[in-house]
Amino acid sequence: MVNDKTKIDDVSVKSFEIAREIIGVAEDLQAHDILLLDVREICSYADAFILLSATSDRQINSIREAIDKNIFKGKRALLRSEGDAQSGWILMDYSDVIVHIFSPTGRNYYDLERIWRDAKNLVRIQ
Repeated sequence: MVNDKTKIDDVSVKSFEIAREIIGVAEDLQAHDILLLDVREICSYADAFILLSATSDRQINSIREAIDKNIFKGKRALLRSEGDAQSGWILMDYSDVIVHIFSPTGRNYYDLERIWRDAKNLVRIQ
């Protein structure tokens, strides 16, 4: 018999596998200042947040499209997406993995690193 904690741990492992795949896609498209946060202990609606920056609207859109194309393939459906490149922030909701794609200005303005400072930093790629 499998207990509830095992089920939760299995879901979390899959969440972080998806998160690492997303990071790989973003790295391939030259995203920078990539941060993977483990938010399980402080957030009720997600396991992981990924924050990353891109230098232009075109790059922001390319990263968004590549993440959705690569992660959707039988792994996770995009539940919701908000924002656009012109606003400086795109949020992609894959249920337990939330992706934030920022322009440098948008990232400084919203300062999610400060807001989620109690989360565990798992990966930081400058």
